[in-house]
Amino acid sequence: MFEYFYNEIFRSVIIGFGSLFNGIQIKKKDEGGDDFSVIKVPLAYGPTQKFLARLQQNPDLNHPTQMTLPRMSFEFTNLAYDPTRKSTKTQSMVITNVNGEEERKTFLPVPYNMTIVLSVYTKLNDDMLQITEQIVPYFQPGYTIPIKFLGDYEEVVNTPVVLENIDMTDEYEGNFDTRRALIYTFTFTAKTMLFGPLTDVSKDIVKKVTVGYVAGSRSSKYERDITYQVTPRAIKDYDGVVATLLAENVDMVETVIDVEDGTQIPEGSYIYIDQEEMYVETVTGNKILVRRAQDKSPIQNHVLGSKVFTINQADNVKIEVGDDFGFDGNVF
Repeated sequence: MFEYFYNEIFRSVIIGFGSLFNGIQIKKKDEGGDDFSVIKVPLAYGPTQKFLARLQQNPDLNHPTQMTLPRMSFEFTNLAYDPTRKSTKTQSMVITNVNGEEERKTFLPVPYNMTIVLSVYTKLNDDMLQITEQIVPYFQPGYTIPIKFLGDYEEVVNTPVVLENIDMTDEYEGNFDTRRALIYTFTFTAKTMLFGPLTDVSKDIVKKVTVGYVAGSRSSKYERDITYQVTPRAIKDYDGVVATLLAENVDMVETVIDVEDGTQIPEGSYIYIDQEEMYVETVTGNKILVRRAQDKSPIQNHVLGSKVFTINQADNVKIEVGDDFGFDGNVF
């Protein structure tokens, strides 16, 4: 406990949140109703009071370095544990990096809610309404953004961002030297997950299992002595090598399938078409007799020209961690 780790989860959520609002625009129209000006609304990270202070310190509307409106800012303001999304404390998970070469284990993530406040500042009410209408329709009341939480590891978590409420204020108090600022404050809750430290388990993967047992009476003479050896077998194609193509459309009940080149498919092997795994019983010319939907793969319709992959040793060595691989058992 308390070892150093930093998964940059808060940073990733803040960046993902900001990217939602980084392309908002307002348009100005002339008397004929045509657009004559399109303004991209600047977005910055920082507290609301910081921007209000800048407006109050530069009240001169003709000042060449004044802060221009419209403008938006956002800030991470609160963090709270979410017990409604709690999972088992001791259950772990294994993740793989983008190259598939390194596996890490961690406990299931802990649910926390991040409160993020988006503030919008404008001079004109119409500008504010344009910005608001570009935001609100996407939140009903939540919008889900996929965020890659663990850097080089392929762990993309769909993070709901929920719009909680909108507060409206007008900072103009009637003084001619005071610059008006309409302020809408959007309060969001990002339902994120926090991962703990990652432990390397690349060398802990079971590649072969051998079990021996003796059956018989309690006497010294054994009646049966058997050893089973089991090795993981891939249940889908990993290497992407196409063996042949389908020569016909295949419905969900056919077991005799025409392929373009039956010589590329050995009897007693497994093939993979779309998302379905099949076992090849016999091969006669370009016709193959198969058992459909092996290892609980979904039975599907397949169209003429679909790619047929063979599942072989090259796929076995690339089995992903977490694959519910089938087993072929050899008896000695």
